[in-house]
Amino acid sequence: MFPEFINDLFQEVEGKNDIHNVAVFALSTCMWCKKAKNFLNERGIKYRYIYVDQIDPSEKSKVLTYLRENYKPERISYPFVVCDDEFVVGYNPGKYEELINQGGN
Repeated sequence: MFPEFINDLFQEVEGKNDIHNVAVFALSTCMWCKKAKNFLNERGIKYRYIYVDQIDPSEKSKVLTYLRENYKPERISYPFVVCDDEFVVGYNPGKYEELINQGGN
């Protein structure tokens, strides 16, 4: 789903629900990012995350370029949640619920 240079940066959170491939790009100081992670934790969703503000600036640049080129969002904002091949920019629990309730990959 992601190139190796991004996979190497992820931290993994175990969960019983591993039907979907979920990734969160977040800021360590972002209240909405914490809420998004809590949303996933409360539902037992397995996911991976990167605190974009805590990685090397050159890696950050490559990550943001990848997100822009592959998902083509109007803007990069946090949390940036990817579920399988779909993404949600910002904290949107209704959309998260919709994505995790869809079938498998």
